[in-house]
Amino acid sequence: MHSLNSIATIAARVFEALRTGWCWAAPDSGARPVAPLVAAVLLALTVLSGCGAGHPPAGTGAPVHLVVLGDPHLPGDNLVAKQAVLERINTWRDVALVVAVGDITENYGTDKEYAAAATYFRNLRHPLAPIVGNHDYYYQTPYPLVAQGYIRAPFIFQQAKLAKFRQTFGLDQHYFKREIGGYLLLFLSTDHDRFGTGVGEAQLEWLRIQLLRHRNQPTIIFAHPPLQGTQTRFRHYVNGPNAVVQPEAWIHTLLITNPQVVLWVSGHTHTPPTEASYSSFINIYAGRIINIHNDSMKGDTIWSNSLYLYPDRVQVRTFNHRENRWQAEFDRTILVPPRR
Repeated sequence: MHSLNSIATIAARVFEALRTGWCWAAPDSGARPVAPLVAAVLLALTVLSGCGAGHPPAGTGAPVHLVVLGDPHLPGDNLVAKQAVLERINTWRDVALVVAVGDITENYGTDKEYAAAATYFRNLRHPLAPIVGNHDYYYQTPYPLVAQGYIRAPFIFQQAKLAKFRQTFGLDQHYFKREIGGYLLLFLSTDHDRFGTGVGEAQLEWLRIQLLRHRNQPTIIFAHPPLQGTQTRFRHYVNGPNAVVQPEAWIHTLLITNPQVVLWVSGHTHTPPTEASYSSFINIYAGRIINIHNDSMKGDTIWSNSLYLYPDRVQVRTFNHRENRWQAEFDRTILVPPRR
């Protein structure tokens, strides 16, 4: 395995070549361009290169540390373990932001569930960026609550639950942006009235405008559902219409026309590190965007992902909260192309 530094050096040279255009076929040659292939292979090699069990390398400047929590499903059955996760994260003094990628409430987004979520995150000592998942707004609350199954709620009730989400977390809007460490962070929420993994028209237009205004700024998108085809079908619903972000075609168009997007960070499919496609070549979308998958907080073992933002790269690390250790085998480094 190449060292991280040698890969970064090679990558910088190749990205410069891509920028200047030397590895594209001549327009009239009839040959296929080789740049996409070179970029994809290089990206895959870089992503799968571990950076060791220690902290981010010294001498490179302090990175911005983001912590990602997969679907909390609060209050849930293992609340003590979930509380221990916050206690551990609170000891990490370098954390700039904690992101909860949807399904913050257990089942239906009831007032009781939102109250439990508010109580839970009140103990967090770092800034929080919460986003909406399907369980937070999409389903009709059954009466009595012991009733089984999930039915799409009427539009008016969905809107009431989205309002409850905003009220609980003190948000003016349930989709928003942050600029930190030179990066643009976009936080998308599911709010479509017919797709629990869907982004509504107003939010799509907001996303289009943000990407247009920040075309030269490296961008990370956080959303509850993942991108199509970025993991194996380890559960029957994975990669199905209700397991990926919708409307799929519109999102695809926005992503391929905005090369500044480098990461898509998601939950929803409860993808644990024990699943082979948690960290794999298959995570690469459209040849260049890495989908970082996150497990839920419902199981006996809870993992969180940490993103360390450097000017030229993002390091991704996985922490096992049950064993209280970093799992270095899942360390990944994603290079950020130089600004145009």
